[in-house]
Amino acid sequence: MAPPMSASEFLAALRREGATVVEVEGWRNHNRHGHGPWGPVNGVMIHHSATAGTDSTVRLCWNGYEELPGPLCHGVIAKDGTVHLTGCGRVNHAGAGDGDVLSAVIAEKRLPPVRWADTDGNVHFYGFECVNRGDGEDPWPQVQLRAVEQVAAAICRHHGWTERSVIGHLEWRPGKVDPVGFSMEWLRERVRERLK
Repeated sequence: MAPPMSASEFLAALRREGATVVEVEGWRNHNRHGHGPWGPVNGVMIHHSATAGTDSTVRLCWNGYEELPGPLCHGVIAKDGTVHLTGCGRVNHAGAGDGDVLSAVIAEKRLPPVRWADTDGNVHFYGFECVNRGDGEDPWPQVQLRAVEQVAAAICRHHGWTERSVIGHLEWRPGKVDPVGFSMEWLRERVRERLK
């Protein structure tokens, strides 16, 4: 468990890890404060956006939609590897998920199968939406995958976490499939190597 990073700490951590960052105007104060707590934080959650196009995905993640107001993540990772910062603080990305999974993340143990939706994940996880249709055919450019690795490692490094603090949405909430196109074990291995 850890207190969340400030906006300045978050930006600095990403840049130290080599991420190419775009600050969307107003991101430092764009959040869902007043709709539940933010922190203590325990991990990083990776999603695919189920969209195409950087600009439209950033707008969607900034604004959200009627049933789910924005911001929908802390950052959007574009196909070209650029990380567009869209929020700082509590954001609507994780939703309710499995408290047993959260316990495993906190202990940095192997994740159990996801079964329940009994715990608010927006309290505990930084969230990144990766621009990808999620249809199993949309490619993941290497530069985008490297950016996913960089942001996950940056947050883990700042908080002193291992790669076991990085999970996919599908490992958190029943019925979710994202991210489609690479395995989380593969990503965690990349993060582990980077943190050495």
